[in-house]
Order: sequence, then structure tokens, then C-alpha cells
Amino acid sequence: MMRLAVLGSTGSIGKSTLDVVRRNAGRFGITALAARGDVDALFAQCVEFSPRVAAMSDSGAAERLEAKLRERGLQIEVLAGPQSLVGVATAADVDGVMAAIVGAAGLASSIAAARAGKTVFLANKEALVMSGALFMRALEEGGATLLPVDSEHSAIFQSLPRGFACGRPGALEAAGVRRILLTASGGPFRTTPVARLRHVTPEQACAHPNWVMGPKISVDSATMMNKGLEVIEAHWLFGAPPEAIEVLVHPQSVIHSMVEYRDGSVIAQLGAPDMRTPIACALAWPERVEAGVEPVDFARLSGLTFEALDVARFPCVRLAYEALRAGGTAPATLNAANEIAVEAFLAGRLAFDAIPGIIEAVLGEAGVEPLAGLDQLAVADNEARALASRRVSRVARTVNTGAGE
Repeated sequence: MMRLAVLGSTGSIGKSTLDVVRRNAGRFGITALAARGDVDALFAQCVEFSPRVAAMSDSGAAERLEAKLRERGLQIEVLAGPQSLVGVATAADVDGVMAAIVGAAGLASSIAAARAGKTVFLANKEALVMSGALFMRALEEGGATLLPVDSEHSAIFQSLPRGFACGRPGALEAAGVRRILLTASGGPFRTTPVARLRHVTPEQACAHPNWVMGPKISVDSATMMNKGLEVIEAHWLFGAPPEAIEVLVHPQSVIHSMVEYRDGSVIAQLGAPDMRTPIACALAWPERVEAGVEPVDFARLSGLTFEALDVARFPCVRLAYEALRAGGTAPATLNAANEIAVEAFLAGRLAFDAIPGIIEAVLGEAGVEPLAGLDQLAVADNEARALASRRVSRVARTVNTGAGE
């Protein structure tokens, strides 16, 4: 039995992970659950899965959870604060860590799990985007195993030769790969006139046509920043140079990504747009287990179509390529600026089409330094957030007064 810690257990990936575990009783055990502040959801998960420990990064929420567990008579250790996630990820009785905490908040625990030699199921793309070579070094030093959970990276991994190890330099070239094709649905605004994007609401941006996701990643899908982050993630996971990674719009979300080989062959992974498939694939790899996902009914498919990426409509992808090529702290700056801009949009303080402009301005203003360590990374992250916050305030003030900038 694999003993699991699920970080971000009350989010969409965490819930899907627990559903796969539920369907495979006896194969996986839940040692630890961790969340930010949803006490009721984490309490219900504790009742069902009986972990040894539950952690909440919000200390007040942790106190409320502990009271509810005590009232129920459950002897579950409760940890509090952001640092508790690191403790959960490195515990001796944990074999595998589902890293599903969204954004930069999941970085420290993901790297800690790698250093501790765990099997890391990476659903938090931002951790690898921000830390890049530092994450790869932690994997090597800890002797950890890295398995991708993002549907696109899982598809690529499944389309590579059996035995391919993520994070190994030169592995892609040795496998005879010419390029990686990352597919993208195009989100809810694939055909919306660009002039109308200014008036998009958070509710519209979060209404993805194919996937059910949390608000932040849903907005990233609408701007296609999620695809830009996936380009950077693919670079580190598979050792692919930027020019060997191509983004292709595939509205049906049936083909989740493809690998093109030097001999002209293209291998693709297909499936229903359901995150339980890549989760189950990662948890049981190299075996296959039940995920509760309906099979694709090919007879009912009207067709599989593909479009070139419209860089004018989706400038965030271009910005991600630029940050990847710049290297160093640039991807962390990109990620931080995006998180601030998306947060402002969801709060109604920033127009949807202003998100890329905030990110580009911060990338131009922040310096790029070689990535030396996590402390330096934290400084770059904080600087980018401060710059982005000031930019957001300036844009919001301009909009409210009706003045031009």
C-alpha cells in the first residue's frame, strides 16, 4: 500500500485524488491531508479517510478543525501554519506526495518532498515554473521520483518510451523525440472578439467549456497563461528546449498532448477531459487502476480539430516563452505577476484584458538574476508581487477616473 499525503486536499485536484483512492481501497492509504482554510471540507475528509495528521496553513482554521475533530472523538494530529505543509510532505510514514496546492504557496512543500526522496505527484505547475533547476537539483539530491499530474504533461509522459525518467538531462534526445505538442482547448474566449474581452466577468472566465477547475486555474486557462506555464514545466520535466515545445489549440480536449519523433511518428494520449485519469495514471504508474472516468465514445465524436495559436488573442503564452528564454528569476517573476493580476481580476479590480499588460510591465521592470537559492527566489517573488500590485492600483485608478495612462 502506498501511503499518501495530499497537499491541497480540499481543492479540485485533491478531491479527485481522494476519489481515485476511494475507488481503489487497499491500494492507497491516506497518511496526511492538508488544506488552507476550508475547515468543513477537511473535517469531512478526515472522517472518511482517517489520516494520522491534518494540516492547515491558516492557523485559525486549524484551531477550528481541531475542535471539531475532538468533538467527534477522532485522534488526528492537527498541524498549523504554512511550515506544517513541509512537515507533512517529509514525514517518515509518507511514501508519495500529491502536490496540489495552487500557486507559489506550494513551492516549499514540493521541494521539501523532493529532497526527502518521496515520490512527488506534481499537480502544482507553479512550483516547477518558479524554481526550475533548484527543483531538479532537489530531486537528484533526494533520489526522488517525479511524476506529472497535469493532463498535458501526463499525456506526454505516457507517449514517451516506458522507463523514461522525468528530470533527467538528455533523456528526450535519447528517446528520439523531435518536438512536444502541448494541446490547449482555447478556453471560454477562443472565438470571442478581442475588443469584448475588456468586459469579461470572473464568472464568464471561470466557465470553462471542458474542464471543472478552481477559479485561479480557470482564469489562467482563459488567458492561456496556464499553457505558458506548462511550456516552462515541460522544459524542466522533459528536458525540452523552448523551440521543441509547440502549443496547438484543440477545442475538444480529447487529445491531451502529443510527442513527435524523429522518424515522423506522432504518439498521442486521448481520453475524456477528467483529471482523475492523469491522477490515477500517476498514482499507480506503471500499472493502471480504476479512475471512474467514462471512456471516449469515438462513434459520437463530431471530429477532432486543431488550430494554430493566436498570439494576439493570447499574449500570455508569448510572455511565458520570453521568461523561459530569459531564465534565472524571470519565470518566478512571470508567475508572481500573474497571480497578483488574476487575484485583482477575480476581485473585480482589474479588467480581464489588462492581465497580460500587468505581467509584461513587471517582466520589463524587474531584474533577471541567475537562480542561486530559495531565499533569492523568495526575494524575486516578493519584488514582482509588489511591482504588480502597484501596477494594478495604477490601472484601477486610471479606469475609475476615466483618465488615459
